[in-house]
Amino acid sequence: MRYQGKITAWKDDQGYGFITPNIGGDKVFVHIKSFVSRRQRPALEQIVTYELSRDERGRARAAAVDFVDGRKSARNSWSTGPSPLPPILASGFLTFVALSAWAGKLPGLLAALYFAASLLTFGVYAHDKSAARAQRWRIRESTLHLLALIGGWPGALLAQHRLRHKSGKSAFLATFWTSVLLNSGMLILLLTPGGKTLRAALGIG
Repeated sequence: MRYQGKITAWKDDQGYGFITPNIGGDKVFVHIKSFVSRRQRPALEQIVTYELSRDERGRARAAAVDFVDGRKSARNSWSTGPSPLPPILASGFLTFVALSAWAGKLPGLLAALYFAASLLTFGVYAHDKSAARAQRWRIRESTLHLLALIGGWPGALLAQHRLRHKSGKSAFLATFWTSVLLNSGMLILLLTPGGKTLRAALGIG
C-alpha cells in the first residue's frame, strides 16, 4: 500500500529527513537511498508517495519513495514505465537463443546458460531491491554487471522494468548496456562461420 505525504524535515548534507503523512499521524523517517529516482534531490515541502517498512528496531520508515511531480516523467521513461519494450526485447532475445539452439546453430548448453543466468539475475535484482527497502547490505553493482555480461542481461532488463530497480541511474545503465553489447557481440561471433572454432576453444561446442 502506498501513502502520500510532505517532506517537512530534510538534512541534505546527511541525506535523510522526515515525511508528514497526509492522513495524519507520526512523521516517517526517510533516507536518500529510499527514493526511486536519483535525478531530483529531495527538498522541504515536496509531496511524495511512499511505502511503509520497518527497520531492525521496528521503527517505521519510508521505502520506494517517489516524487508526485516526477511521476509523469517516470511513466514516460521506457526503462521504468509501463512500456512493453523491455519485456519484448528480453523475451525476444531468449526466444532467438532457444530457436538457434534447436536449429543446431548454438550449443544447447549455451542456451541453457542464458536462461539460467537470466533467472538468477532477476532473483539477485529482487533481493537487492528488498535490501534497499530494508536498508540492509546491498549487492555490489559490479556483481550485477558481471551477471549481465555472462548472459543474464535479459533477466536484468525484466527486473529493471518490473521491479523499477536500477532503472533511473544513468551511470549504471551506461555500464549495463555496454555489458549487453559485449555479450550480444560475442553471441553474434559464435553464429558466424568462424564460431565453430571459437566454440571449440571455449569448450561449448
